[in-house]
Amino acid sequence: MMRIDIATLFPQLCQAFLDESILGRAARKGLIETHCHQIRDYTLNKQRQVDDYPYGGGCGMVMNAQPIHDCCQAVIAEVEAAGRPRPHIIFMTAAGAPYTEQQAKRLAGYDSLLLVCGHYEGMDERVIEELADEEISIGDYVLTGGELASLVVADSVLRLQPGVLAQPEGYQDESHWNGLLEYPQYTRPEEWRGRRVPGVLLSGHHQNVTKWREEQSLARTKTRRPDLYEAWLKQNGG
Repeated sequence: MMRIDIATLFPQLCQAFLDESILGRAARKGLIETHCHQIRDYTLNKQRQVDDYPYGGGCGMVMNAQPIHDCCQAVIAEVEAAGRPRPHIIFMTAAGAPYTEQQAKRLAGYDSLLLVCGHYEGMDERVIEELADEEISIGDYVLTGGELASLVVADSVLRLQPGVLAQPEGYQDESHWNGLLEYPQYTRPEEWRGRRVPGVLLSGHHQNVTKWREEQSLARTKTRRPDLYEAWLKQNGG
């Protein structure tokens, strides 16, 4: 059973998401474990202030190293007390490595993860240097905080755990699993607003359906994501 902890200024927001839908059901079945922790609980001032002005000037505020550090140390102790190894610690930052499905597969192999969410203008670099096993960015854009990014990582990793999805094919046929985009999907009715479901999907001929889906996956990737298509060709000797 994989465990994911999130250190954040908004634990209720994160936990509410993790408790819903597929992940919530998986947690209630004991297939995964999630915990969200309030960084503000580890401040040493009466105001519970977690940020201060940046050295060197500039707009905005920077999160202090101390409460982040102490929150993470408390989580590490809690995880190890539960008989698990030290969690793999990931800081969600705009300067992190780009996140991909391949990253999700890799992270899914850890016993536990600790995702740390920044806010404001970011976090004091020293706490990242002190604790981070790696930094991850979910895209080339900036968010107001790391919460959404941490939930993206948690969702993409936890759904790969055994039993979370009904069948492994639930993710193995999807976009990016094998480096390509997924083929188009259809459901009832057979005709909607003059648009019909491709006949091959109604034929019941499984080999033809498989071939059509493979062709559509390649064509869609080539058109929409030529970068992925070229990488797939190189990987497959094309």
